[in-house]
Amino acid sequence: MQRYKFKTAVVLCAATALAAATAVPASASVEAPSPAHVVAVDCFSKSQTRPGDFLLACGDGNNRLTALRWSSWGPTSAVGRGLDVVNDCQPYCAAGKFHSYRVTVRLDRPETWQKHPELRHFTRLRLIYTDSRPAQTQREVTYKLWD
Repeated sequence: MQRYKFKTAVVLCAATALAAATAVPASASVEAPSPAHVVAVDCFSKSQTRPGDFLLACGDGNNRLTALRWSSWGPTSAVGRGLDVVNDCQPYCAAGKFHSYRVTVRLDRPETWQKHPELRHFTRLRLIYTDSRPAQTQREVTYKLWD
């Protein structure tokens, strides 16, 4: 009988210890949700995070960013480097040649994405040409991004 009481006491202690270890304390609070994830919306309305390529000329494909490497991607901005590949459209776009220019890319001004309200998307893209640049193009160019 003594042995039975001892086994029962051991089992009860083990069960109590297990329950105490896995229970949530009464003072625990629910974690606040993390800041909304910020994305870049591409020409096909797909969300992109740290894309390697990003099409700027959705209609004809004559301007795109390639070889992108992002040094930061945060809740308010993203910064990367890559190539701006531009068709010179000489003598017309179908016969033109593509040229690559080194750029620094900055995305900012995040807003709620109407298509997916749980996400925020960057609404502005700035290019800074770090070497040569296309004819009649400023050293810094700003684009308003689509929703």
